[in-house]
Amino acid sequence: MTAQNDTLERQTGAAMRRGFVGKCPSCGEGRLLHSYLKVNDACPDCGEELHHQRADDGPAYLTILLVSHLGAPLLLWVYMAFRPSPMTMLIGFSLGAIILSLLLLPRIKGAMVGLQWARRMHGFGINAEPGSA
Repeated sequence: MTAQNDTLERQTGAAMRRGFVGKCPSCGEGRLLHSYLKVNDACPDCGEELHHQRADDGPAYLTILLVSHLGAPLLLWVYMAFRPSPMTMLIGFSLGAIILSLLLLPRIKGAMVGLQWARRMHGFGINAEPGSA
């Protein structure tokens, strides 16, 4: 990457959207993840290094937050509107929470990597020192 590209402003929203759909936050073409949650070391299309990312537990916490905040009002509404049996609610909402969590987790991780890239965090920035956080 050239010094001129390092000084350009990176659009946070666009980078997060690209990461959310599983694309490189830099070019929007290459795949960000090469398995369920494993980030590629570099973009296969533009060569942007992605190994700097430090998403850690953030995507899991955000996934739990979103799933629970979507599930709780829905749980109350379903109970008040239809009065299903407790076993029906247990099975239905357990499966719903598991499926929604599995769908959101890689997308939220991609968005978080995009945020880190756009904000030049954890080695994505100018003159990054190896091992700096």
